[in-house]
Amino acid sequence: MSKIVSVPMEGKVVKINVKVGDSVQPDQEVMIMEAMKMEMPVSAEHSGVVKTINVTVGQTFAPDTALIELE
Repeated sequence: MSKIVSVPMEGKVVKINVKVGDSVQPDQEVMIMEAMKMEMPVSAEHSGVVKTINVTVGQTFAPDTALIELE
């Protein structure tokens, strides 16, 4: 069962801190996003292994986009 990392606002990817195959824990910072001219951390809500990363650095995304999928 996949678990999704997303945020409820639009933004732009500044940095991705994980790669496919990495293990993550709840509250671990997985990426940095920019919204409203501020940089904000994005953290995983669940533990798991990074299955896919659906965005790239510099890419903008819509609210609730599946940014990273964990399994």
